[in-house]
Amino acid sequence: MKKIIVYSALLLVGLVCSQLLPSFIPSYSKLQPVIMVLTMSALAYIMINVGREFEIDKNNLKQYRWDYVVAMTTATFPWIAVVVYFIFVLMPPELWSNVDAWKETLVIGRFAAPTSAGVLFAMLTAAGLGATWVFNKARILAIFDDLDTVLLMIPLSILVVGWQPALGLTLVLMFGLLALGYRYLHLWSIPSSASAVLGYAVVIAVVCELFYLRSGVHFEVLLPAFVLGCMMKSQHESASDQQLSSLIAGVFMVLVGLSLPQIFGSADITASDSITLSMPAMSLAEITYHVVVISIIANVGKMFPLFCYRKEASLKERLALSISMWPRGEVGAGVLMISLGYGFGGPIVTISMLSLALNLVLTGVFIMVVRKLILNERQEGESYEKA
Repeated sequence: MKKIIVYSALLLVGLVCSQLLPSFIPSYSKLQPVIMVLTMSALAYIMINVGREFEIDKNNLKQYRWDYVVAMTTATFPWIAVVVYFIFVLMPPELWSNVDAWKETLVIGRFAAPTSAGVLFAMLTAAGLGATWVFNKARILAIFDDLDTVLLMIPLSILVVGWQPALGLTLVLMFGLLALGYRYLHLWSIPSSASAVLGYAVVIAVVCELFYLRSGVHFEVLLPAFVLGCMMKSQHESASDQQLSSLIAGVFMVLVGLSLPQIFGSADITASDSITLSMPAMSLAEITYHVVVISIIANVGKMFPLFCYRKEASLKERLALSISMWPRGEVGAGVLMISLGYGFGGPIVTISMLSLALNLVLTGVFIMVVRKLILNERQEGESYEKA
């Protein structure tokens, strides 16, 4: 519990600093690429370690098809629900059939889709739930729904800016990496100390950032880092390795908060004909109301796993799994930064950023609820066995 509280506090520190530092450091915007590379390096480190522990039953691949379907729903339901709310509640009726309005909100609303795999795994591990069914299933679903988010951003980008050869290359690279991970699962005998893994993570983050600078297309570190971990032979972590992993997880929490764009007054706006940007300003009370509603809608949309896996887990475990999919973070923030880069803005983007920020602040609470549900399930099982 102490780790959860510490990680939650670090998230909050990063979040507050992301909003205050630009006012005190005039050149703060120049630091954003550095912060992004550091954030992605820490995320890559976490995902490499997740891949190292990942196992797949090649003789029973059908189960993963269903897992992907479930993961796709946990990414799609909140996204569609948020987009519908943006269109039919926040926009006037004359824009309900406007194609450009739908394009912009489809991109912005995607922030609600991805579970933050890095935050989730770090928090669940800190809560002592690494050996539970919930953790093992959440690990698969979170990776799949982040992958689904990254893949879907490609057609959404085509919708907004048109076809680019780099988008096709991104697709080829993604499927190539998946094939490599499957073919060489835990076969690569390469150095796997914490310092070596950190080196791999930095290289992956830098290469992905260079790919973006050269092509203008985002290639998230999540997939290459995870695949590399899958290909590495699993080896025991030493005590010093575990200490470094905890330190990097703590730094990652701060960096996730820092990577959130400025909620008010952020204006790297490159276009002036955006529909969302031209929407009239809202009062603080209106924004607060919509932030709460959007947050509820987005998290309710993540609840589909509650109705699945009935033969594998109890109701409390399935509820815990659904709630564990609520945390959002670096990938959702990345979607919002892409939206700003396209010139989208206005109250819809502000509401989205505040919703993401609220979710980040509540991450520790979500994990404590998950922990309590699992512990209660264990206690009930022990009482049943004694009876």
